[in-house]
Amino acid sequence: MTRLEIQGIALKATEGKKRSSLGLATGVGKTLVGLTHMVKNHSPLKNILIVAPKKSIFESWKYEAEKFNLSYVLVNATFTTYLSLSKQDPNNYDLVYLDECHSLLPTHRKFLENFNGTILGLTGTPPKYQDSDKGQLVNEFCPIVYSYLTDDAIEDNILNDYKIIVHQLKLSSKNNIEVKTKSKTFYTSEVNNYNYWCNRLDNSRYMKETQINRVMRMKAMMEFPSKEKYAKILSESIKSKCIIFANTQDQADRLCKNSYHSNNSNYDHNLNMFKKGDISKLSCVLQLSEGVNIPDLKQSIILHSYGNERKATQRINIPVLFKSL
Repeated sequence: MTRLEIQGIALKATEGKKRSSLGLATGVGKTLVGLTHMVKNHSPLKNILIVAPKKSIFESWKYEAEKFNLSYVLVNATFTTYLSLSKQDPNNYDLVYLDECHSLLPTHRKFLENFNGTILGLTGTPPKYQDSDKGQLVNEFCPIVYSYLTDDAIEDNILNDYKIIVHQLKLSSKNNIEVKTKSKTFYTSEVNNYNYWCNRLDNSRYMKETQINRVMRMKAMMEFPSKEKYAKILSESIKSKCIIFANTQDQADRLCKNSYHSNNSNYDHNLNMFKKGDISKLSCVLQLSEGVNIPDLKQSIILHSYGNERKATQRINIPVLFKSL
């Protein structure tokens, strides 16, 4: 199937339904489907509320609307984040669009219960567990009526297939990691630092202490110098557009000349340059992974410290991913 065919099937699935959601993979045209739904329900007297996890997603709605000459449907639209949804008066709106509706929380229940209009949810990652808080909220207030997710899009050649390459790095014995305590400051190596936290973990006496030591070990590994050095070498070897997912804002600034995070005053400008192809490398923190589309992105580097605590990364539709130990 083509994108246009999928969008048509998705929209048809919402017909006659006051509450519904669509599970559509990134790259299929989720925002355009939302805008087209607005067109079908458009009236100058209707007020629209668009809810998203981050303010940066609002720009995607405005960009898509302008691109397809649909800006008129946003004239009566209000944008808000899920964090601020409870501050909105449900009586002020006729239609609500829940972008990334898997972000719903129990704190949103009061708004949803008091809203009497039409709800359309949009998500690329529907809740996996139906009995979870998110699963129950989606099923109750905007049940998914059609799904076309990443595996479907790859099978139909709408999205590129991808390959994950894991680079396992040897820990350095060079004393280049600064450690500050209440009484002194000293330098240690990656090997010694890792062994220290492993010993702390092995000697944990109760569950809470075990959890804390696991987090502290992972946090220490996040900024090991050998990982950043290797990531830079890997980045320089990639000639096409490439995004680097760092663990922290400081790390993102060290890895790339142009970075995207909230403490960089030029973050929007850098992202736009990267989208347009004016720059070929952009570093960011992991929060960029949701709700942002990058045209012609073929490769990515992900810095990650993987322990046995949990699954390291989510599926991302790009050919090269990078993790390190």
